[in-house]
Amino acid sequence: MQKYILALDQGTTSSRAIVFDHYGLPVASSQQEYPQHFPQPGWVEHDALDIWHSQLACARDALKQAGIDAAQVAAIGIANQRETTVLWDRATGEPVARAIVWQDRRTAGLCDQLREQGRAADIQQRTGLEVDAYFSATKLQWLLEHVPGVRERAERGELAFGTVDSWLVYRLCGRHVTDASNASRTMLFNIHTLGWDDELLGLFDIPASLLPDLVASAEVVGLAAPEWFGGAIPIAGIAGDQQAATFGQACHRKGLVKNTYGTGCFMLMHAGDTPPRSHNRLLSTVGWSIGGATDYLLEGSVFMGGATVQWLRDGLGIIRQSSDVEPLALSVPDSGGVMLVPAFTGLGAPHWDQYARGAIVGMTRGTTAAHIARAAVEAIAYQSAELLVAMQKDADCSVTEIRADGGAARNDLLMQFQADLLGVPVARPHVIETTALGAAYLAGLAVGYWESRDDIARQWRTERRYEPMMDAGRRQELMARWARAVEHAKGWAGD
Repeated sequence: MQKYILALDQGTTSSRAIVFDHYGLPVASSQQEYPQHFPQPGWVEHDALDIWHSQLACARDALKQAGIDAAQVAAIGIANQRETTVLWDRATGEPVARAIVWQDRRTAGLCDQLREQGRAADIQQRTGLEVDAYFSATKLQWLLEHVPGVRERAERGELAFGTVDSWLVYRLCGRHVTDASNASRTMLFNIHTLGWDDELLGLFDIPASLLPDLVASAEVVGLAAPEWFGGAIPIAGIAGDQQAATFGQACHRKGLVKNTYGTGCFMLMHAGDTPPRSHNRLLSTVGWSIGGATDYLLEGSVFMGGATVQWLRDGLGIIRQSSDVEPLALSVPDSGGVMLVPAFTGLGAPHWDQYARGAIVGMTRGTTAAHIARAAVEAIAYQSAELLVAMQKDADCSVTEIRADGGAARNDLLMQFQADLLGVPVARPHVIETTALGAAYLAGLAVGYWESRDDIARQWRTERRYEPMMDAGRRQELMARWARAVEHAKGWAGD
């Protein structure tokens, strides 16, 4: 009986499930968007039950499309939006409040206080992270302080905290766990000791009883209950979405780089088996832990990637669906001097400005919707180009190729412009859904479906390669103009 791997890819705006075969090829997939909640400016929330129900529906649908049952699934792998903070009742499994999404800015003031108290350097040394509202610790602290009765219940051991991986595993099999790749995004985890940090728990006043147990990224952590899929299936792989994509892109050795073009953009470089130290405001993060060994990554995070295109669709209404952006942008030869800085939820690396806000500069009476669409596409590439500059400085090496993935990587205009700005070839793989693929690979390794990372690396191949075509002078001119535009967006909401 032929067996498959089921990957659950729980993202910020949609849940997806993909069934993969032994060759790492998708057999069937299902995707479902779910509601986003914006109760106040800068606040972003999800109903954790929407996450669960949409993910379960996608998984069931993918299995149905593939024409297979639970007995034919060797394992389940989970990749998830990171930093999003879920708090639930251990007894009932019900959330006690809406999940606070990684994009949420409500705790920016708490982060300011930590910096004013001189805690930023120590937190970075322990966690590899910048002090920012992006991460989970201040979100959890906010829930404990602002949701009535929650702190008392937490101190009695009645509640559980987790990132989205923990939430899904709990719903599937009842265990409360996470892996080091997700734990390293909470600002509560020490990337040197690979454990929860007691001093940080004290600093944020978070009861240790809330925290999930730590497991490997490739390890059988439980069996999904038969009620969900008609039979028990091992849950064997867990990784944050960007780490999963890095693994799925076969960036298994030092110096290899991938960039994911999803809701946000995330560039990660394999940094070896010791935590890297960034001097250019990038993040040091755990990549994955397998068989007692831990790989580390250097990461740059852009908060608004494909979400910028969603804003054109849902906010401005100048396109009907996301795929319309490329033909609209191609209807003009360039952006007409327009620069769009999509700092709607602040700026991530290398700026880390919690108070930056979106800006469009350079408009004239001749500016059209097409120019704004082109500027939006180009903004994704500009932000990513800044990351590579910082990354190459930190790593003290030259990158010879970027492996691209994520939904927006299907946009040929974006990929070519990205190669032009970077001055480095961009390679789009044959299987573009590398986040789900990475989760599948981790789960498959845990149950022997694939024997080694070498087996996995041999399956990676390029679908299209974009070579740089822009001369260095023009590249520098555009990046300088982008830097001017970014300055207009910085600090806007600071008062």
